Amino acid sequence: MDLDSLVSGWLTLPDLAEQIGVPLPKVRQLVRERKLVVVSRGSPPVKQVPVELVHDGELLKGLAGALTVLHDAGYNDEEALRWLLTEDPAIPGRPVDAMAAGRHTAVKRRAQLLGF
Repeated sequence: MDLDSLVSGWLTLPDLAEQIGVPLPKVRQLVRERKLVVVSRGSPPVKQVPVELVHDGELLKGLAGALTVLHDAGYNDEEALRWLLTEDPAIPGRPVDAMAAGRHTAVKRRAQLLGF
């Protein structure tokens, strides 16, 4: 499924930095450390993140841990985003919504099963 159909909106890295109240270099560091995933979109390509990764002015609690587990399971950045944004009956609902509701441990457990 196309990522755009799963996302309600996109934030550029400067917009994300402003929304979560951290300096832009810190956002770039999170990307380098794979604690945040970005997708290059548009022409010319601009790095962006789905608005769903932000909840109450902060990055989703548990996002970095879930991304680590997904990357360890062999998912690339786009596949990891797609999984986080797609309904999963085992959770139930979308993993990003479960994390926003405080169920980040359940999401991480579910992601761990993907590696087996």
